Amino acid sequence: MSWRDRIRNAFAVDKPGAAEPTERQGEICDTVCKAVVRRGMTLPALMALEMGRPLNFVAAQAMHFFRPIVSVILDGPTIEEFATFLEQRGSVEYLCQRLEYWDRVGPDAEDPDSTSEPQDHTPDDEPRP
Repeated sequence: MSWRDRIRNAFAVDKPGAAEPTERQGEICDTVCKAVVRRGMTLPALMALEMGRPLNFVAAQAMHFFRPIVSVILDGPTIEEFATFLEQRGSVEYLCQRLEYWDRVGPDAEDPDSTSEPQDHTPDDEPRP
């Protein structure tokens, strides 16, 4: 293998769009999103996610620092897996979509198809009463 072949993908980045979480990571994201919606913090969470989008890798590392606070919602190994998911480029997009979904249907609603991709929120959707 030549040196050109070895560095050909050295600066490759993930494809744009939402990240594809594993089944376990999807469950963790839904748990976090439901907790945020139950506390009525959807809008501040969305604003924080959008503002921190360029720094999502740093935010993933900050999860380790804020482990005592996050441990109210998640346990130790789950925090590790959530931080690993946040290191992916499209993780913020996925979290925003899931937050909007659970805000629309309510945190206690059943997810009809938890393995499907979250649908984008369109401006034509009626706000929840």
